[in-house]
Order: sequence, then structure tokens, then C-alpha cells
Amino acid sequence: MIRFYNSITQKKEDFVPITKGKVKLYTCGPTVYDNAHIGNFRTFLFEDFLKRTLLTLGYDVYHVMNITDVDDKTIKKSNTEKKSLKEITNYYISNFKDDLKSLSILPPDQFPRATDHIDQMIKMIQVLIDKGYAYPTDEGSVFFAIDSYKNYGALSNIDMKQVVRGERVISDEYNLDNPSDFALWKAYKKEDGNVKWDSPWGPGRPGWHIECSAMSIEHLGSHFDIHCGGVDNKFPHHENEIAQSICATNKPFVNYWMHCEFLIVDGGKMSKSLGNFYCLNDLIDEGMTIEEFRYIALSSHYRSKVNFTLDKKYEAKMAIQRITELKDRLEEFEESESDDLPSDADNFISALENDLDSPAALAVLFEWLRKTNAKLDKNEFSKSDIQKGKHFITFFNSIFGVLYEKFEIPKNIIELVKKRERARKNNDWAKSDEIRKELNINGWNVKDTPTGPKITQK
Repeated sequence: MIRFYNSITQKKEDFVPITKGKVKLYTCGPTVYDNAHIGNFRTFLFEDFLKRTLLTLGYDVYHVMNITDVDDKTIKKSNTEKKSLKEITNYYISNFKDDLKSLSILPPDQFPRATDHIDQMIKMIQVLIDKGYAYPTDEGSVFFAIDSYKNYGALSNIDMKQVVRGERVISDEYNLDNPSDFALWKAYKKEDGNVKWDSPWGPGRPGWHIECSAMSIEHLGSHFDIHCGGVDNKFPHHENEIAQSICATNKPFVNYWMHCEFLIVDGGKMSKSLGNFYCLNDLIDEGMTIEEFRYIALSSHYRSKVNFTLDKKYEAKMAIQRITELKDRLEEFEESESDDLPSDADNFISALENDLDSPAALAVLFEWLRKTNAKLDKNEFSKSDIQKGKHFITFFNSIFGVLYEKFEIPKNIIELVKKRERARKNNDWAKSDEIRKELNINGWNVKDTPTGPKITQK
């Protein structure tokens, strides 16, 4: 049975979905005021890893990832760029979806935008007011009264008896030691420009926290299985989500909360001023492949920090090459892939079922690689072993998604390889070496095998 660390209980628990075999999953998506950076993508890759694991183990997963397209940051960006909110957010939504595709992150089933769910938010806020959990102000804002919810602080482990209440907070994002009544609806101000909607309390816009509650409930129902995000979302965002959702519906809301740790760079926080701030295109410019970044992000346990350095691309490249080389060795045999897995896969699966222990799963895989290569060297691998081995690599990659995509070899490179083969047949080793060097210069490697030359990108 698969077990997950539940942030709200602070312990590993057996995963029991509300409906047998089916998983309703909500993940906090991007705030689309800028391009996402690699720290953001560490969290999105963890969520993809979780989803892929559940799918591969036979669960039916329904996944919703929201888009925050109205908040303080998006409005500020709109004002700075002197463009409409929709122009700004559409641009960054498009970029984000392109990045997800580049990273081979499985798309969600639903990609709801906050601005398409304003009516649901207003209705939810009104319910909270009617029940006595929220209150409007004279200027037209609405705040959630955290004292009205007795379990406030359970997720972020805040002891409400030991803290001093802060002032009301109108800002969408804050990180204070002291909890505060937070904005559900924000009265219109002139700096909001054209960004406003009518409401029973006057023109304005929703607060950030109510957006996720309204969207998750709309698409997954008031009670669902798993809610994910980065550790920075625990407080105040997820804490506030829990309070307002349970108070509005009188239902449990979410069974399992899962949070991904930070990605740090060169031992510290990413900073543009320090020159260690990276988006995906920056990594590519530095010679790192998308697959290598996926490997780096997933090779550490999701509840542990990842210390990212550009030099880790070499370690990732070597690891991926080891897997790919065995895959190529097995593909030299004509046997089809089996539906069965080698016995080593049992420990691989057990590691994943133990709170997605990716380092332990990779350790199992590489030990199997070592043993398999040794058997192949000695011609001790049976037909069944080959079939199961092929399936294990496919099974592994369906979860980790780190093997390089199939590439199209340019015609001029194919011709060079053919020319080199003719030189080899004529024992013209000098010419053969000359062509190999030319291939290397153009970014290609050639490996001689019993079944002919194998061409790979450098």
C-alpha cells in the first residue's frame, strides 16, 4: 500500500482514496505575472512525479491545476507594462504551458482561471458572511475572522493560544509570524485600473486565498483526496484555504496535504542580483538539457531541499546515459517487451510507495543496471530477462520521464556515418577516425555495436 506524508498530521499515512481506485488531485498553479523559474518547477515536477506514480500504479487521477490571473502581482505588472490584465496574463499563461510541455509534465485535466470563477467566489464569501465567519468593512472589503474557526493553525502548526493576533491583512501574500484576519474581497482602488467586478459589498476583486477554494470545490467537489504545493504555501495560503472551505461547506475539504521543499541555488536563495536566478531557457543556454534538470529535481526526496548547481548537469547526464546505454543494449535483441517486471522492480515500487522515495528507487534501478550489464557481458541473460528488462526501463521512465526524447538525425549526419562505415570496411582507420571527429564537432557521437553503428547526440 502506498503511504504519503500528510502535512496536516505530520506523519506518514496509508493512502486511502475517497473513491476506490480514483484520486482527485488539486495543485496550486502559477501566478501569471512573470515566467516561472526553476524553483517553481521543482514543485510542479514533484506534483508530476506524484501523478505519474499514481497513474502507473493503476489509479485513475483527475487533476486540477489553477491559474491565478488576478491578484496584487498581476495588476502591478499590468500597470507597469501599461497593458491590460488579460494581455499580461495570456502571455505568461502561454509561456507556462510551453514550459510544462518542454518538461514533459503531464497536463492537468482542468486548468481553471481565477477570473472565470468570480461568481463562485462571491457566492462562497456571502455564505461565510451569513454563517458569521466573515465580515464586510465600511469601505467595501470582506475579511475572514480567523477566531471563528477553532482549528486555525493546524496545518502550519500555529498554537493560537501562544500567539498575538496581528492586524487585518489586505495584501494577497504575506508571511507573518502572527496570524491575521485576511481579505476575501478587496474593495476597488484607483490603482486597480479596470480590474474590478460588482459584488454585494461594492466593486472590487477577490483575495488570493478564496480563489483556490472556489476553484477546487467547483471542479473537484467540497471534499477531495490530495492538495499539493510548495512549503511556502502552507502559511498563509493553505491555512486560509482550509479555514474558509470547511467553514463554508461544513465538510472535511482535503484528506492529504503534500508539500514540496525549496530548490536552492549554489547553497542559497535564488536572486537576480547574485546572478543565480534561472528560468528554463537560461538552463538551456548554459548547456543543460530539460531531461537533466528533471533528473536533478527528482533525484532528491520531495521533502528535502535540492541544492541546484549547473555542474550537476554532468552527474545527471552520466546517470541518464547509463540507463540509455542499457536500453540500447536490450533493444539490440529482437524480443518484444514483456508485461512482467524483473524481481528487482518490487523494491523499486516499494520505494515509491514509501512516500515517493525517489533516491531509494533510483538506487534500486542502478543496482539492477549494474547486475544486468554484467549478465549481458557474460551472455547470461535469457529471453525472458530481456523482455522484462525492456519493460522495467519503460516502467521507470513512465514515472521519472528523464530519458532523452527520440531525435531526428539530419541527412548529412547519416551520410557521414555511412561514409565512415565504408572506410571501416576498407580498413581505412585514419579516415574513420577523421569522420568520427567531424561527427563530434557537429554534436553527434557514433558507437560501433554488433548490429551496426548507433548515433546519439552529445
